[in-house]
Amino acid sequence: MTDEHFDPTEPEEKSSQPPTEEVVEEETAIPVWQQNRLDLSPVFNAVINIKQELHKVIVGQEKMMDLLIASIFCNGHVLIEGVPGIAKTLTARLLAQTMAVDFSRIQFTPDLMPSDVVGTTIFNMQTSEFSFNAGPIFSNIVLIDEINRAPAKTQAALFEVMEEHQVTVDGDTHKMGLPFFVVATQNPIDQEGTYKLPEAQLDRFLFKINVDYPGLEEEKSILRLFRNDFSQKVKEDVCPVFDAEGIAQCRQLVEQVQIREELLDYIAEVIHHTRNHADLFLGASPRASLAILKASKAIAAMGGRDFVTPDDIRFVAYPVLNHRIILTPEREMEGFDGKDVVEDILKKIEVPR
Repeated sequence: MTDEHFDPTEPEEKSSQPPTEEVVEEETAIPVWQQNRLDLSPVFNAVINIKQELHKVIVGQEKMMDLLIASIFCNGHVLIEGVPGIAKTLTARLLAQTMAVDFSRIQFTPDLMPSDVVGTTIFNMQTSEFSFNAGPIFSNIVLIDEINRAPAKTQAALFEVMEEHQVTVDGDTHKMGLPFFVVATQNPIDQEGTYKLPEAQLDRFLFKINVDYPGLEEEKSILRLFRNDFSQKVKEDVCPVFDAEGIAQCRQLVEQVQIREELLDYIAEVIHHTRNHADLFLGASPRASLAILKASKAIAAMGGRDFVTPDDIRFVAYPVLNHRIILTPEREMEGFDGKDVVEDILKKIEVPR
């Protein structure tokens, strides 16, 4: 399994020579599922435009960008985990800034109540009627900063809205607008005053993205970018290049990306192995297999292909699984990591050709 990102701005080289009879014969021999039937230019162009805007401020973090964009294309939520100061919140804010949609930020704290998130019913003295006062969760892109700092009662307020895209308050159901995308961040190091996210909530995130420190050259680029811009005014240069209509169009195209039966079986085998692995206390649910299916289609479309390859599945396997599987206590004490288990599973299963 590789962590390398792909670059959709580098199309495959094509010969300028007219096709000969021999070339035509080779093309007709290509399996039908490998021939592009979809016009994926809206997806392709969206990826290029969004990343160009983000790169005005963000240095590196290519894989995080790829996974964030993919999650939008397949209607999923993202949990970003990393130490403070590595642009988790900044990237989420700038991603919202590249889209002409509503954005809200919720800072989770130990005293935050569920009504502070979803809203509450209030009594209007003038009309003598109750009315619903919507909370900050009612937006298109919602950034939840330090999600693990709120108690379980407040975290539970997200269960319904993240899965069903609706909120029920006092017996009344309120639908969310489209698109609806939650990006949550958490710090794995500082555990004082934090609450562990329940497995049921973790399972509602399409990806958990583990963000590490930048490399040496990236650190130098960051310093050069902001050496004369202490207030980071360059963030104001990030412009909207995408809208709700474009997101809906890209999602429809991603749904139509083809995937062979053998690859569906491959995904099922990967998930099945997590439930029978000696190093795992908890395996992945069917929601995880559907997440790999959706995410691999999005990655394929972002790469300009209307068909899924095994590499697409392997690319998304760990971000989909790392927050859904739990190591046995013995393996945790030995210093094992969930990534080691996922890589072991992917090595054992024969890759379809």
